[in-house]
Amino acid sequence: METIKKKRMISPFKILAIGFATVILTGGILLSLPVSSISGESTSLLDSIFTATSAVCVTGLVVVDTGTYWSLFGQGVILTLIEIGGLGFMAMSTIFALLVGKRISLRERLIMQEAYNTFTLQGIISHVRYMLIFTVTVQGIASLILMTQFIPLYGVGTGIYYGVFHSISAFNNAGFDLLGDFTSLTVLNENKIILITIGMLINIGGLGYLVWREIFGSIKTRKKLKNFSLHTKVVLMISAVLLITGTLAMLIFEWNNPVTMEHMTFGNKLTNSFFSATTPRTAGFNSISNSDMTAASKLVTMIYMFIGGSPGSTAGGVKTTTLGIVIFTLISVLKGRDETEVFGKRLSQPTVYRAVSVFMLGISIVIVGVMILSISEVGAAFEIILYEVLSAFGTVGLTQGLTPTLSITGRVVITIIMYLGRVGPLTVMLALAGKQEKVNIKYPEGKLLIG
Repeated sequence: METIKKKRMISPFKILAIGFATVILTGGILLSLPVSSISGESTSLLDSIFTATSAVCVTGLVVVDTGTYWSLFGQGVILTLIEIGGLGFMAMSTIFALLVGKRISLRERLIMQEAYNTFTLQGIISHVRYMLIFTVTVQGIASLILMTQFIPLYGVGTGIYYGVFHSISAFNNAGFDLLGDFTSLTVLNENKIILITIGMLINIGGLGYLVWREIFGSIKTRKKLKNFSLHTKVVLMISAVLLITGTLAMLIFEWNNPVTMEHMTFGNKLTNSFFSATTPRTAGFNSISNSDMTAASKLVTMIYMFIGGSPGSTAGGVKTTTLGIVIFTLISVLKGRDETEVFGKRLSQPTVYRAVSVFMLGISIVIVGVMILSISEVGAAFEIILYEVLSAFGTVGLTQGLTPTLSITGRVVITIIMYLGRVGPLTVMLALAGKQEKVNIKYPEGKLLIG
């Protein structure tokens, strides 16, 4: 009876944290097997777990080249881990339960509510069904489009496989590619169809299932944008501002860069600028050399990596809504308001506290990660280390060449940061904190000087 009670007391936060860790460990063991590498030799467990973490956390940082190191079996494992990481292991277990006719318990519904950041338990199972249908549909259409480009380049069999692999990787914001030699999409940066398709997949996956469900629902009911939920309004507004601003910034900063865009046509410059503004939002692909970008472009990229995508999506980072709440709170303070106001709505204090906590925890994780890597990675420049840590935390997958040369300590640290970035720093902290209890006590008010 005591064992049963302890199981019931496990919080949703702990189940999510343990669940992701279990999937990572299983994937790491599979990737360490000789059958997973082209050479037929076993891969070190550390490198295998690093790759599995990168796949489950849909990051894309790799210590070995995906296209030339892993066998078809190994790539299949990585692709499966990406899909599980993008949808979430709770969605995969729910889908399996529905297929075998198992009833979904209230506790499992509570865990899914926490995992997908939904506001209510009502309709949570139908939401999982929608996620599956939406994912398969989008990935299927994108795969067909990419096949039209990959088949002429690599042949029918490889072209079909490349189309499916890169479609799944892009939709889940993973950033894994099969083009070889750590080149990502730089060898195809003049193919507008591939860049636009993958860029759109990244944006679609990064907006979140709840947002797309409301958008498609509004088409049927002819609901206007002003009648959308506050969540969808904030996500669409922040995402649009980031995408447009980032595209213009990349276009300006890289226009005359001889190593990246100077010799491109205007159309290719615009396409690559759009792609370069999209991928830092936790995707990990790159069409131009990251290390050869201007300092301004690198700064924009690092800021975007920290922000990431939106809640309930396949993306990582602190999320667009967190940034929005921090900005709107600042605006409200400057206006002399006591509460945070957004689009004529008032945000509750717990929502604001949670957003600020996520933001500050994110900054703290990045600072600690940079400090440790500054010691362990002898000779690496501060900018390159900061770029690597932000990429890991935002589950982005972009690098300036540091990942393959990381020390053992560096690989462990980056693995942990990828895990924290995907599961969520606040979720992990709450899981470690144990049971939360509400205290009905109010202490005397104190005063502190600020500013």
